[in-house]
Amino acid sequence: MFCWLSRQYWGFSTPTGRMAHLIRGSLSRTLVVGSQRRTPEFSSFVARTNTCGELRSSHLGQEVTLCGWIQYRRQNIFLVLRDFHGLVQVVIPQEESAASVKKILCEAPVESVVQVSGTVISRPPGQENPKMPTGEIEVKVKTAELLNSCKKLPFEIKDFVKKTEALRLQYRYLDLRSFQMQYNLRLRSQMVMKMREYLCNLHGFVDIETPTLFKRTPGGAKEFVIPSREPGKFYCLPQSPQQFKQLLMVGGLDRYFQVARCYRDEGSRPDRQPEFTQIDIEMSFVDQTGIRSLIEGLLQYSWPNDKDPLVVPFPSMTFAEALASYGTDKPDTRFGMKIIDISDMFRNTEVGFLQDALSKPQGAVKAICISEGAKYLKRKDIESIRKFAADHFNQEVLPVFPKANRNWNTPVAQSILEEQRSGLIKLMEIQEDDVVLLTAGEHKKACSVLGKLRLECADLLEARGSVLRDPALFSFLWVVDFPLFLPKEENPGELESAHHPFTAPHPSDLQLLYTEPEKVRSQHYDLVLNGSEIGGGSIRIHDAELQHYILATLLKEDVKLLSHLLQALGFGAPPHGGIALGLDRLICLVTGAPSIRDVIAFPKSFRGHDLMSSAPESLPPEELKPYHIQVSWPADSEA
Repeated sequence: MFCWLSRQYWGFSTPTGRMAHLIRGSLSRTLVVGSQRRTPEFSSFVARTNTCGELRSSHLGQEVTLCGWIQYRRQNIFLVLRDFHGLVQVVIPQEESAASVKKILCEAPVESVVQVSGTVISRPPGQENPKMPTGEIEVKVKTAELLNSCKKLPFEIKDFVKKTEALRLQYRYLDLRSFQMQYNLRLRSQMVMKMREYLCNLHGFVDIETPTLFKRTPGGAKEFVIPSREPGKFYCLPQSPQQFKQLLMVGGLDRYFQVARCYRDEGSRPDRQPEFTQIDIEMSFVDQTGIRSLIEGLLQYSWPNDKDPLVVPFPSMTFAEALASYGTDKPDTRFGMKIIDISDMFRNTEVGFLQDALSKPQGAVKAICISEGAKYLKRKDIESIRKFAADHFNQEVLPVFPKANRNWNTPVAQSILEEQRSGLIKLMEIQEDDVVLLTAGEHKKACSVLGKLRLECADLLEARGSVLRDPALFSFLWVVDFPLFLPKEENPGELESAHHPFTAPHPSDLQLLYTEPEKVRSQHYDLVLNGSEIGGGSIRIHDAELQHYILATLLKEDVKLLSHLLQALGFGAPPHGGIALGLDRLICLVTGAPSIRDVIAFPKSFRGHDLMSSAPESLPPEELKPYHIQVSWPADSEA
């Protein structure tokens, strides 16, 4: 078994324990080529005979040629050579006859690239290093060549050395040499390969590339605009291949798949990228159950071997259930702290703000129980929670301590306890030191604020030593029965698509389209993992008249923008549906990376800039002239 990158050795930090076990196992998996399994030949077609990480006692006496980076040098007697596969110790010759070889290896700066040839020998007794997979052997060098010297580095190539993200992005080509980036990108490649195999080889999908230059699509996120040489005409980069994959179904391709590049001009949004990658899928003659089964099988098949196997089918809940129990449409189900409706308990209350809330339409009293909250939370944390709810949701949240030994209850909280202490304790199963966060108001708003506070409290508790969310647990969940439409934020009297305008309505709600469209459920489904949405899709509208009615009458969109799709749906479009998995987010969660930027080779910064190449950049007027555009600089611009 080959180890891809060695464990900690002379300051080279690598994951240990479960992570190390994962790496050794997952990166030794064999690839499938045709119907035969074979070990990858990492040294074919190149100057080396072996990789640094593969040498073992079984190679004793062999003459080898290695290429790699100088990781470390000790007393001008040994150096550690690194490549993508691991580390190996090299013995620098001390004989006068090998002075030129010694000079090269002793004078080359750390991170210089060298090629060495020599003999694999055993380490002297007592000098073996059990922490290194190659720790029983070393290479006695006979010849060496400096392939390229390294200048002074802006930071050390060691994972435990802290670097700012801006510095890492500026020198991304150096950051990619780190153990963690190598691991993340190679695991990503491996999972994508298994997905291709599952879809194309096992289930007959066709891998089809769709255009990058397209036209504006109504609704959804903002798109990047690309000028053309025709005056006043522009392309747009697609948010997704949505229309093309539907057209492929009309064209009879039946089962489409693509590792698709997508683009959204979302500005400075945290942990988002202006360009990202989707596993894009569409099928004809399928329903929701078929799509969900396909994705469950796809993830099972491509899941890293050294993680616990995925159990299918994944659980599911409706959008309404998710909102009522977790306050969000992407709940993290690794821990409890569910929202409880306690409205019935206070129908006859004399507490003013509860009376006021329950007297209004959709008024409710909601609460969550923070297990051992009085033990872990401080008074300033409680005040911070209340301020957060007030600032972000304009919602009052009342902390209640039913059984805690602290006198932190406000007069209002004390009044509530005098009325319903025993009822609260029984209904919410309150234990010693538990804290209840209670709020009253419109159902959705009350659930939303408690859903957000549920996550905030989990962060606080874990920061204080409580264990709520197992990082090794992968909790998948399907969320279904979303509303088809939502009221527009800027004009609540008008509707917009909750997903996109091509999503089919729920068959049971079809007649409501013409009477109460705001009540129509959709055939939209999201896949959630540990509180993050990693995929979304729907059964599509395949009837041209229904699509025209939704676009023109309900959404008031310009149907001319989609005339090609409406025309295609009229020419015998089959029933179809699909889904897109967010590859960057999925790999981020699988690897435990802190940001999606850590699983993308060359990501953009928080502001959407490439700090390495300084993109985007200005163009001189003469280069803009063929596109019939000119820049109108702001008055305070220095340009």
